[in-house]
Amino acid sequence: MDSKDRQILRALQQDGRMTNLELAERVSLSPSPCLRRLRNLEASGAIRGFHADVDRAAYGLPILAFVQIRLERHSEEIVRQFEARISTLAEVLECYMLTGGTDYFLKVVVSGLDAYEDFIRHRIHTIGGIGSIDTSFVYGTVKRSGVFPRID
Repeated sequence: MDSKDRQILRALQQDGRMTNLELAERVSLSPSPCLRRLRNLEASGAIRGFHADVDRAAYGLPILAFVQIRLERHSEEIVRQFEARISTLAEVLECYMLTGGTDYFLKVVVSGLDAYEDFIRHRIHTIGGIGSIDTSFVYGTVKRSGVFPRID
């Protein structure tokens, strides 16, 4: 991947709906080479897809929580079971494995505090093997970006 490919990716992160002509102008290429690079980026997996950036509150999910989970033990079976169950929960938008004192970091959306309590009591607690759960609720956003920083 070269700097021109990164320019294309950054431009698409800023506006994924632009036409190839607009993209080519933005990154200073003619349309044919731009489209060829775009197709190569898609084929290589560098571009995994396109989506709409939807306001979660407008959708009906105003509560955003970051949940840190520590497992009781790290046996292969407990880890496999936990990861398999978490991957089925629609409320979990993202789940990361971490180093340090926390094993997993979840980004969770729900419609309200009652829904969050139900999520924890009936969806998370039933997984088993969890040592602790620590939740932080988001009450404001300082910065949110889907655009990678320049590296060239």
